[in-house]
Amino acid sequence: MQSDGFGILIIDDEPNIRSGLAKGLAREADVVETASDGEEGLARFQEGFFQLVIADVRLPGEMDGLELIQQILRSRPQTTAIIITAHGTVETAVKAMRLGAFDFITKPLDLNLIRHQVRKAREHHRLQIENRELRNRLVNAGEVSNIIGNCAAMHDVFQQIRQVAATDATVLIQGESGTGKELIARALHDLSNRSSGPFVAVNLGAMPETLLESELFGHEKGSFSGATRQKPGCFEQAQGGSLFLDEVTEMPAKSQVDLLRVLETQQFMRVGGEEVMKSDARIISATNKSVEPLIEEGTFREDLFYRLNVIPIHVPALRERRDDIPLLVEHFLTHFCQRHNRPHKKISPEAMQKLVSARWPGNVRQLRNVIERLVVTLPGDVIHATDLPDDLNPTVSSSSEPLKTLAEVTEDAEKAAISAALVVCDYHREKTAKMLGVSVRTLHYKMSRYGLH
Repeated sequence: MQSDGFGILIIDDEPNIRSGLAKGLAREADVVETASDGEEGLARFQEGFFQLVIADVRLPGEMDGLELIQQILRSRPQTTAIIITAHGTVETAVKAMRLGAFDFITKPLDLNLIRHQVRKAREHHRLQIENRELRNRLVNAGEVSNIIGNCAAMHDVFQQIRQVAATDATVLIQGESGTGKELIARALHDLSNRSSGPFVAVNLGAMPETLLESELFGHEKGSFSGATRQKPGCFEQAQGGSLFLDEVTEMPAKSQVDLLRVLETQQFMRVGGEEVMKSDARIISATNKSVEPLIEEGTFREDLFYRLNVIPIHVPALRERRDDIPLLVEHFLTHFCQRHNRPHKKISPEAMQKLVSARWPGNVRQLRNVIERLVVTLPGDVIHATDLPDDLNPTVSSSSEPLKTLAEVTEDAEKAAISAALVVCDYHREKTAKMLGVSVRTLHYKMSRYGLH
């Protein structure tokens, strides 16, 4: 029996009840099978795929109905079980329910009642599947996207993801290298109605121009030298799902025209092919460059930009979200200590302060790499400031950034120090105040002033 159907297994030692229930419930399921005792019932259950088991309490042999249900639910907890008996007692009913039975019905059996309860059980099973799928989607979204952030800028990004994910609107994600643009794309996919479909990512900046058309649209056997077989392209592979075009501004002029045509017509053909194929993939693209100057230079088509930029999402650089650095550090420490089987490491306030104030030109990717390196290479349980890489220079203002006043620099440093101390002290305010050398009242004031909660 297929796992996507609904099967009923009836276990009773009375042949008339088995045949009567099987015949009466035939329209309520895709498959109905029977067994005469617990051992036979368990064997049939393990061989097939049944969503509902109806079993008598008293069965011949060494296994009664309650023990049978207990074993079935232990092996497949999502199974729905209905207990029937001619000797109904409150004690037996309570025991059956504690074991996980869906219902308890006494003999003589009312077929209409049985049908009603089976329909309720089928609906219960359907809701179980939907809830499990929803939980899986949320868990997978968290595992795949792994987006950590509590600052205002990231809250804006999260809000955009929630608003846009359920639509098929084309999204352009802009941000510096290492900010997590693909994570945003995966979150959009995982939280969308297309989450059960494929997520296909292609880095257009790393693709030679001669192979790009074949990579995107596929090719037929013999269409060019080396094409020894038919190959589906990214658009075809992403049918029913999402296609993530990373570094989209690196596309050559011809490929830009080809992509624009697909976006306008929702159609494409394999290289060397004649069959017109329908595109059913949501397009999410990303770039680490400012697009407007490229349009002015004539290296990127303005009409393609408008097609891609229906929904723009800007991912802030790590230097624009320094409040999140302690959260990211703790997350990466926990992750890599578990991954590399290392005891959990702590980070000193001085080291955290240095991490918070560093420049991070490689953004979150660079921070992640630094933490992994420290977890793998340092033997101690505490990471000190002297353990950090020498090239982790503190931030400096570039010519493109406005100079800050002394008061602003002082506030930034104070805010970073409080954030780091809160993490080190597990957000225990008295311990944090003591570490910082201030009163709890002063700490409360500073936290409220800087929005640190």
